Amino acid sequence: MLAAVLGIATAFPAAVLLAAQTPSGRATSSPGQRSRPNGTADLRPPAPGGGFFPLSQVRRGMTATAWTVFTGTKPVPMDVEILGVLRGARGPGQDMILAQLHGARPEYTGVVEGMSGSPVYIGNKLLGALSYRIGQFSKDPIAGITPIAQMLEVNKLPGAAVPPAAAERSSSSPAAAPVSSGDALIDPSTNFQAMETPLVMSGFRPEAIRMWQKQMAGTSLDSVAAGGMGSSSEIDTKISTAAEASLVPGSSVSAQLVRGDEEIAATCTVTYVDAKHLLACGHPILQAGPVSLPMTTADVVATLASPLNAFKIINTGATVGAITQDRESAILGVLGAQARMIPMHITLDGPEGQSKVNVEILDQPSLTPQAMQVVLYNALLQTNASTASTSYHLTGSIDLDGYAPSPLDMWISAGGSMPSSMEAALLAGERFTQFFSNTDRLGPVRSINVHVEAIPRNLRVELESARLVSNNIVHAGDTVEVEATIRPWRQAERNVRIPVTLPARLGAGGLRLLISDAGTLDRTLNQPSLPGRTPDLAALLNEAGRLHTSNRIYVSLLMPEVQAGMDGQTLSSLPLSFANALEPLRAGQDVSLNGESAEVVAEAPAGGVLSGYQILSLHIEPGGGLH
Repeated sequence: MLAAVLGIATAFPAAVLLAAQTPSGRATSSPGQRSRPNGTADLRPPAPGGGFFPLSQVRRGMTATAWTVFTGTKPVPMDVEILGVLRGARGPGQDMILAQLHGARPEYTGVVEGMSGSPVYIGNKLLGALSYRIGQFSKDPIAGITPIAQMLEVNKLPGAAVPPAAAERSSSSPAAAPVSSGDALIDPSTNFQAMETPLVMSGFRPEAIRMWQKQMAGTSLDSVAAGGMGSSSEIDTKISTAAEASLVPGSSVSAQLVRGDEEIAATCTVTYVDAKHLLACGHPILQAGPVSLPMTTADVVATLASPLNAFKIINTGATVGAITQDRESAILGVLGAQARMIPMHITLDGPEGQSKVNVEILDQPSLTPQAMQVVLYNALLQTNASTASTSYHLTGSIDLDGYAPSPLDMWISAGGSMPSSMEAALLAGERFTQFFSNTDRLGPVRSINVHVEAIPRNLRVELESARLVSNNIVHAGDTVEVEATIRPWRQAERNVRIPVTLPARLGAGGLRLLISDAGTLDRTLNQPSLPGRTPDLAALLNEAGRLHTSNRIYVSLLMPEVQAGMDGQTLSSLPLSFANALEPLRAGQDVSLNGESAEVVAEAPAGGVLSGYQILSLHIEPGGGLH
């Protein structure tokens, strides 16, 4: 019967069949279906307090009952046949119980995304949670069960309450009958993997979902299933006590990564509930350790059968608490707790008027930057102004606790190597990540505020050439005129004249003028950090606040004077004595020294996003000049 586990399954029917039901609503038996050990009269999971079934007493051939939701919110039973115990299958000291599911539903759908965490009972004692599957094309619904003892260890971590200590640790339990060669059910090389946690991305365009999947490749959060959010997209942090009371073992529960006008939520099944806590999944979502994610109920709209990827289609429900632990054996939720999230507000100006996107995103180092980027990217895609030729101007601020808000001012033109909407999201996300991931950040991110102006044309402007209108032999204090020739995208070139007053302190000799875009100027002013050194947060904020906007032409003097970079600030035209004092600090601190100083002396609008630079040479003659 089990030889087909290693083979390729035959194709499932194209249509999704529902289990045949009697007028009473109960599923009828199918050929080969086993009757439940507890009979069919009670279609509710055992009441709490029944205790835990010791792993040491698990034997092949035992029958059990698992509970999960296939449709709606009410858990229904599945028959379970115990096949054996696999010692160390999940790692040293981490055992797995191997089982086969029986019944009309599991025999048709197989092992389903979102089923992880489904509690398994022998009699009225909790054995563990369905949590692992074998490969993707298994013909028989074979599942791995995480023993409840290993799940309860999550509650023993700092900050978590311990439920009744009725379960025994598998590592200290008497030896159960090992899976000997006579009991072997699968090849040792068979790939066990955690049941995928279906990730619902509500309100997201396909392009944004693909961006998320590319960023999440290789994690359990790259598999996105169909679904939706609750009845309202408004951010509601109120705890629903009625919904909290409805959670029982076998119920679906969601962890929200993003909530509000757009939503990202991962869903699995509740294994254990006490007065204040619940355990779910039987495996990690990301094994991130301590987390803070809103926890909601979930309504299963339908369960889709597929030989490759069976999953539950889910709507998230009311907030009931917060997920606080994401560990190898389980996730832990605290009922009634509030999660810590980061508010993100996006305002978009376009031809159809102004629109807003208000969300909260998770505060988690491994995921927050990606969530911020995909939310912004999706917001840019949802405006009618978004086309392949749309450019964007992003303004706003990133507000960190303990610091003044750091301003955003970014111009992104269409026509680049990637869509301008994606480039805008990635550039803003890169700036945010510099602050969010800095090791000096102690306080939370208070908010992210972005204002977007959509501009329906290509804004690229090239600096083709520059020249001096006047003679290049000048005196200190003179005013000279620079003429820059720029070419906007698919337009005729035009000349921009920029008057430049030379500082009176200049000595005789050669002098260079840098006519450039903002990026070239900022790279000249902000010298790179020493290899292996990360600037502190205050320095990064200072540097970000001094960045120049890319829609202007800048004229800078390149003078043979010492320039120093320190604490995110640029100090130009330093006395030699001061530079000598800074020299010993270069190796131990974030201090840079350059033998040439850059000083911005003039600027003019470019009419678009400028790229390019030119350098002109002047000769300063001794003596005063005419202004």
